[in-house]
Amino acid sequence: MSLKLTILGCHSATPRTSAHPTSQLLEIQNRHFLIDCGEGTQVQLRKYKIKFSKIKHIFISHLHGDHVFGLIGLISTFRLLNRDTKLHVYGPRGIKEFIVTQLRLSQSFAGYPIEFHELTSDKSELIYEDKKVEIYTIPLSHRIYTNGFLFKEKIGERKLNISAIKKHAEIEICDYQNLKNGRDYTLENGETIPNKNLTHNPSKPLSYAFCSDTSYKENIVPFIKNVDLLYHETTFLNDKKDLAKTTKHSTTKQAAKIAKLANVSKLIIGHYSSRYKDIEPFKTEAREIFLNTELAVEGLTFEL
Repeated sequence: MSLKLTILGCHSATPRTSAHPTSQLLEIQNRHFLIDCGEGTQVQLRKYKIKFSKIKHIFISHLHGDHVFGLIGLISTFRLLNRDTKLHVYGPRGIKEFIVTQLRLSQSFAGYPIEFHELTSDKSELIYEDKKVEIYTIPLSHRIYTNGFLFKEKIGERKLNISAIKKHAEIEICDYQNLKNGRDYTLENGETIPNKNLTHNPSKPLSYAFCSDTSYKENIVPFIKNVDLLYHETTFLNDKKDLAKTTKHSTTKQAAKIAKLANVSKLIIGHYSSRYKDIEPFKTEAREIFLNTELAVEGLTFEL
């Protein structure tokens, strides 16, 4: 089990020379998921040496520019790099028109298949699943339709207890996969050895929750309960809680309260308003409520 999150951009509204809008790359079970795609995302991918070809799934939380204006550029670059593998784009209804219109008006084309998965539900839903990972939406409350995303590893195979296995000479290497799959082993004399006597429990599945732009919303807590890593936007310090309410964003202490209620292991905060030149007070305020809080910083990675 493994999880690695790279922060590509973590500021709100407008890009600056040293601050990019929201984008992250999540590596989980050897899958590479791009989350949001603000301006400059492809430059950041280059900067942090992330191979474009590994990105097959992109998740867009909402259609505000600081979360999506980098997408058309990235899609165009994929074509210039002779991409031929399918790209899956998950986002609000309208994301297909948003991209296709830009391609049409610029007389461009992708040159590779793009499958758009448009989201409309105001309830959490499973939007991606394979043998090792599943991804759910987290309905948020912003000025336009917005989702967060919950990434979860599935329970893996059981681990072999080699010292216990070696006590039974007739158990061969070709039997190992059945043991990993949880099957008991029956000896030639008819005795059945319970699987738990020959294996160890699998590693605990890891989970990551991305909560993009949203006002304070306690009803997301059941969806993110006990996650290992939570990113929650904190556009404002606590003294601007009235402005946060008006613009449907969150403050430091609101994000920290959500983390505490959900009993998450670690909180990452970001999406800082450009009014702040120093972001350290964000961490200070959040830690008053939830101690294990870290700041999102471009280029920073979080590994579990």
